[in-house]
Formats: sequence, structure tokens, C-alpha cells
Amino acid sequence: MSLAFPNCFRATLRADGPVWMAYLGPRFAPSRFVLPGVSAFRRLGSVGMDGMGLAVSRSPLERLDFDNVALRKLPLEGSEEPGVRQVKGACFSRVKPQPLTKPRFVAVSHEALALLGLSGEEVLGDELGPEYLSGSRVMPGSEPAAHCYCGHQFGQFAGQLGDGAACYLGEVKVPPGQDPELLRENPSGRWEIQVKGAGLTPYSRQADGRKVLRSSIREFLCSEAMFFLGIPTTRAGSVVTSDSRVIRDVYYSGHPRHERCSVVLRIAPTFLRFGSFEIFKQADELTGRQGPSYGRDEIRGQMMDYVIEMFYPEIQQNYPERVERNVAFFREVMLRTARLVAQWQCVGFCHGVLNTDNMSILGLTLDYGPYGFMDRFDPDFICNASDNSGRYSYQAQPAICRWNLVKLAEALAPELPPDRAEAVMDEYLDLFNRFYVDNMRKKLGLLIKEEPEDEILITELLRTMHNTGADFTNTFRSLSQISCPTEGQSDGEGDAVKKATDLLLEQCASIEELKAANKPTMDPRELAMLLSLAQSNPSLFQMISDRATIARQLDKLSRLKDLMETSQEELKAKQAEDWTAWITRYRKRLGRELEGQSDVLAVEEERVRVMNSSNPRVVLRNYIAQNAIEAAENGDFAEVQRVLRVLEKPFSSQPGLELPAWVGGGGAAARGERDEGEEEASTSTSRNPVPYDSKPPTWATEICVT
Repeated sequence: MSLAFPNCFRATLRADGPVWMAYLGPRFAPSRFVLPGVSAFRRLGSVGMDGMGLAVSRSPLERLDFDNVALRKLPLEGSEEPGVRQVKGACFSRVKPQPLTKPRFVAVSHEALALLGLSGEEVLGDELGPEYLSGSRVMPGSEPAAHCYCGHQFGQFAGQLGDGAACYLGEVKVPPGQDPELLRENPSGRWEIQVKGAGLTPYSRQADGRKVLRSSIREFLCSEAMFFLGIPTTRAGSVVTSDSRVIRDVYYSGHPRHERCSVVLRIAPTFLRFGSFEIFKQADELTGRQGPSYGRDEIRGQMMDYVIEMFYPEIQQNYPERVERNVAFFREVMLRTARLVAQWQCVGFCHGVLNTDNMSILGLTLDYGPYGFMDRFDPDFICNASDNSGRYSYQAQPAICRWNLVKLAEALAPELPPDRAEAVMDEYLDLFNRFYVDNMRKKLGLLIKEEPEDEILITELLRTMHNTGADFTNTFRSLSQISCPTEGQSDGEGDAVKKATDLLLEQCASIEELKAANKPTMDPRELAMLLSLAQSNPSLFQMISDRATIARQLDKLSRLKDLMETSQEELKAKQAEDWTAWITRYRKRLGRELEGQSDVLAVEEERVRVMNSSNPRVVLRNYIAQNAIEAAENGDFAEVQRVLRVLEKPFSSQPGLELPAWVGGGGAAARGERDEGEEEASTSTSRNPVPYDSKPPTWATEICVT
């Protein structure tokens, strides 16, 4: 049975010249890297002898052990000339990162830096740290390069894209002693590091290759948030900002402003993506564009060999015949992608731009642009304000990922025979549904039995959440507080259901919130014109709109009409009725979990434990990120650092970290640690603060991410 969604996301000083004072840090600094149930200790750094005696590295980043295999195994463009161009017959181009003025740390992730064998404290205390981790200074062994790839963007083949702002620095060998469990996730034995926002590359097109503070903070925080939620992702080691500035028109409103150039350090086994294989695409039937390396089939085979040997060694070993190897590889990518999007759906995460160039060949969450975690549950949730058609809406993500896999299969042909690829894709929907339902059972605490009706129970829960405007994250978190009926005790059934209903009603939307949410985004006159056009000239209608968009607008109008005729009291009564019906059904299902169990208390304790480790207390809601961004733009980095600490333990209560840093006089701004020349107050500090695990404040609806 396929699951259907209801039809109803310290500051440090900069060295301006050579630093002759030797770095006097410890020779070996243990750094602990933690995965759920995993720990590892690493040996950091080394010292060596030269003809003059003991030579000590002045920076821990100069001790990184680079082994840049990708540049040796894959074609590298011969030209090092600056300027945008078509890059033919190559997967990488050498580049020169552009230095920033007075780079300084906003924040570092100690956990992510530990992947490289680095101590976060050591990096923060390193005068050269911000320069090295912004690309302003090149580390020994680093070979800066930009990756060439293509992509289907919003369904249309865009031709050559590539790293327009990202810069590959190289691949760092896994430090001695890294945990075997971690190596199973990264069998290559190397971590690719890159800086995003380090300046122009051959793939920058009309852009400047820079990123600004707001986008850098969003990527940094969400990369780490996803990891600690247990979702496969690229990592972020640091955010560096600077006094260099670029002009950005945030809302394309004709009101540009100067923003600080900022850089994120990104870490992954590889950043190769579906679009990496589209550089060989023949001329597209619709756009006429083709991949820059069309006809160079030998490079495609070379890339497949590299990816499979480095990152899928078991497949390489188990399938000596080339076609069978390639089919097994594609099946594994398909499986990882299905599992990934199921995990996104289960935490209410919406990527926002699921183009083929934003899909990892390893099944990682890649490229954090206009993402969003849903607040009020809405299957049509769109987190990207530029996505007018809703192509990348929340409920569309599973189908879009399948579409992208089909495009990957096309790019791999003839190395991957089309008939074999089609057979693999026939498995996708069932795999996605299996991963999704298995995750949802954990979220609902259904751990012992698997019943066919569970899918209906899940669908009815989502429908009830949608109809009542319930908060996605908090509603799921609240479910563990619903008591399980005990055999032979029916006297308190009504009280238990009412208590659970009252609990969930706290997460429901008010009449005014629902009216605002269901206000059509299209002008009524435009809607009327398109409806008329759909009848009179269907061909022209299809060129300028689509029926799904019109259907969403009509659905909003219908809901709004009903809400206009409803009072708050009537709405709350209807919400209570809906939740009472679902809770009654849910408690009966929980009761069946206990049938035949000798230790009911132990079963209940395990249910609550699993639910509370599957339903996060905190996710990176847009308002949380926005508060951190606004504080940082005004020179106060404390909130970014505090939010990171909260996101590192998303399933736990953290006493002392319930509210933003500035509440009660905390934060760098209050302590006089503001950047020189910054404004006196952050917009966020003038708002009424709400806890990180709260429903979003009213002003959060005004946040627009494009």
C-alpha cells in the first residue's frame, strides 16, 4: 500500500604580515568526535626536525595531511586563466581564492572539525585560522579547484553550471584512530574540504563568487542541525566573515544593500553530484543546451570508476562484470536517495531547490539554500519564495527525487543500460514508502507490531494536523505524553482522551492564523483570467501556468471562505472533535502493542524513549536562524554559537539554553564585544523572545527566503 498525503518546510586578530612566532600548542591534542553510539579519539598534528633543529608548525591547519586524489584520478583543465568560460573535457579547473579583508570567525563546529583531526579550541585560537578557512591564505598541500557540473533546474536542462562560489581545497586524510564505524560511512579514507564564498571561478557566470553572512549562517547551522538529527548531510566546520562587502538585493525589490562577504568551510567524503555526470549530455530537446563534455564518453567511464572504487568499494569487489557493477551502483544511489527523502519528510524538512545539481551521489543532503522546516503542517508547504509553481513543495519531494534519479540514469547511459535502470527505478516507490512508514512507526511509538492499518493511522494523523493547523514538530513531540490504555482499566478512558486532546490543541492554529495561511497568493483577477484561459485556450494556458498551481489557489479560496464563516469558538470545537477521534484510534492501537507483554511498564518506558529520540524537541526553524543572522549582522556572534549548541542536542531538554542569548543581558552585544563600527542594536533583540522549542512567533510569517 503506497502512502498518500492528504489533499486538503571570537573574533580573532588577523596577521597582516608573516607571523614569526612559532605556534606553541600541544603536540598531540585529543579531540572527540561523536556519532550516536560512536566515539573516536584522534592524534593531532606533528613536529619535525630540520637542519636548524626542532621545527614546530605555527598553525594546526598547516599540519593537515592532504591527498588530493580527485585531481589525479579525474581530468583537470589545463588553463589557469581567470574568467568565465565553457570547460570542455575536464571535471575540475584550478582556481585562486580571493582574499578577504580582516577575516574573523563567527563560529566553528567542534564536532565537524574533529573529522579532520582538529581541535575547535585550537583553531579558534589560531591567528591564521580565519585566513586559511576562508581561502584568503592557501594551506600547505591544498590545491584549490572548482568542479564542473551541469543540472536540470526547475525541470529544464541549464547546461554548464559548476562551482560558481565553492572552491575545493583538497582532500584531508582521515586522522589515525578515526572510528571504524565512521570509516564505513566514508570508505575513501579522506575528507574533501571546500570553502563556499571564496570568489570567482570559471563557473561563476554573472555572479561574483561571494556569499554573505545570512546565507553562510543558514548553511552552517543547518548542515550541523541535520547531522545531529541523524540525517545524512555534508558538514560545516566554520563560518568566517570579513570587512569585504558586496551588494545584494535580498528581495529583488530594487533596494540593494552592502553585506559582509562570508565563507563556510564544508566537509564531505565528496561533493560529486548527479549533475557531475550531466556534463556529457547531448543537446537537450527543449533548451538546445548540451553538456560541455558531450561526446567524451571515456571521461564518464573514468568518473564512474572513480566514484565506485572510492566510495562504493564493496560494490567494486562484489561485481567484477562492469554492467552488473554499474547497475548495483545505481541501485545503491537510488536506495540512499529514497531513504534520505523519507527522513526529510519525517522531520518536516523542505530542501527548496532539488535540482539535479543539488543531489549528492552519496545520498547526502547537499547545498543549503532556501530550505525550511515546516511550522504549521501543510503538505503544500513551499519554503522557496522563488518557487512559484510549487515544484519543490514538501509533498512533491519524493516524486522530484525520483525524477532526478531518472535524469541521473539517462546521464549514465550507455554505461548503465536504460532497461536495467528502469527496472531499478521500479523499486523506488516501495522503498521510499518502507523507509517512511518505518520511521513514522518509531515517531508514533509502534515498535512491537506492524499492522497494515498503521499507514491509515499515519495518514489520518497528517490530515488532522493539516485541518487543525497543528505545529509539525511540537505535535509529534507531544505524542509521547499520550498515555497507553491498560487492559481492564476503562474507567478513566474519557479523561485520558480529553487530557491528550487538550495537549494537542495547544499546538493548533487560531482562526486568524489559518485565515492568513489560506489567503491566496495570486491576485483574484489573474486567477479569473487563468481559469478562463484554461477553458478557451489550453495550449496557451500550459505555457504560462499549470493546473496544480490553479488547484492550490482554488483550494485556498475554498478554505478561506469556510474560515470567514467560522468563529474562534466553533473552530476550537471542531479541532477538539478531530483530535478526539484520532487520539481514541491511536490509543487503541497503542493498547494492541501491550497484548501478550509480561512487563508492560518496560514496554511503555521503551516506547517513550524511542519516541523522544525520534521526534526532535528543536529544529532550525526560520525564526531561530533569523534571530541569529540579525544579531551577527550587528556584530554579535553569540547567538549563532548558542543556537549551534542547542541544535547539537535536538532531542534533549537543555536547562539554561531555552531562550536566545540576549535574554537577561547575555550575548556579546551586551558585553561590549561588538565589531567596531557596528550598529547599536539588533532587530531581533527588540522582539519578544520565545523559547527555541516554541511554536513560531507571529512575525515569523514575514520571513521570506529565496
